[in-house]
Amino acid sequence: MHRRELGESGLKVSAIGLGCMGMSEFYGQADQSAGIRSIHRAIDRGMTLIDTAPSFGAPSFGESANELLVGRALRGRRDSVVLATKFGFAGSGDDRVVDNSPAYIRRSVDESLARLETDHIDLYYLYRRSPHVPIEEVVLTMKELVQAGKVRHLGLSEVSAETLRQANEIHPIAALQSEYSLLSRHIEDRILPTARELGVGVVAYAPVARGLLAGALTTLDGLEPNDLRRHQPRFQQGNLGQNLALVQRVRAVAEEVGCTTAQLALAWLLAKDDGIVPIPSSTSRRHVEENAAAAEIVLSARLVKELDEAIQPDEVIGDRNTAASLALMEL
Repeated sequence: MHRRELGESGLKVSAIGLGCMGMSEFYGQADQSAGIRSIHRAIDRGMTLIDTAPSFGAPSFGESANELLVGRALRGRRDSVVLATKFGFAGSGDDRVVDNSPAYIRRSVDESLARLETDHIDLYYLYRRSPHVPIEEVVLTMKELVQAGKVRHLGLSEVSAETLRQANEIHPIAALQSEYSLLSRHIEDRILPTARELGVGVVAYAPVARGLLAGALTTLDGLEPNDLRRHQPRFQQGNLGQNLALVQRVRAVAEEVGCTTAQLALAWLLAKDDGIVPIPSSTSRRHVEENAAAAEIVLSARLVKELDEAIQPDEVIGDRNTAASLALMEL
């Protein structure tokens, strides 16, 4: 798989990375053994960017289950990957709160290092920003971690263009992680242009719109009770059908290209900017293979424009996340 640099950071990663969130919770019953096999297959296929977080856990596995899983999966293979994790959530379940205090940041990095069984984190993100702590103070604390050798590069997640600019003045930001897909294009107005201007890479999570762009999910009936999509606005009755009708427009282009709609969604992101790296959350080796193959698809300018125009942002029905989750993001 070819590599690309995250902005102007000097940090080179695979064109498509691996999001590990779904290996521990959120999309029904998780299988940790299958998750480890998926991580190993991703590395074999050249995916070097592995993304986790201490807040990715499951009741059946315990808090921070995902970091522990990733740590086990990378035993003997740590040097083959660019390891990314995050901080910003304290507590668990309904008691979880956003915490950006310097003491919490310093404690969080040490806990993540222990769970991940490593002496450094390649890309360390502020997962959610607290309005109670100035971003300058947060980044100064993160800078300390770089100086201590615990962290190599800094990132932010779901912040505004203004916050990104303020943070980058304190220390270079390698990557901004935001939701970005054919169905979620909110960052195109201000955030993406600012990232380009500052030389900040963009790591796109939910690049297949939580499965909507795969086109296989047509009803919620088969989803397990704890699947987060049961609560996502775009999957609700009255919205799902209309959004799937939009996906049919993408399917027509995919048939022309000779790929799946999910692969086309990833290829579209890669074609939009060479500083964008999608991290689909894959829970099976088959999906890992499918996603990896998308990196080989080269779209013409005509097809990119056709996809840009196929789905207009105001045609998508329902917010991209729940009101409670959106309240923690800078929109």
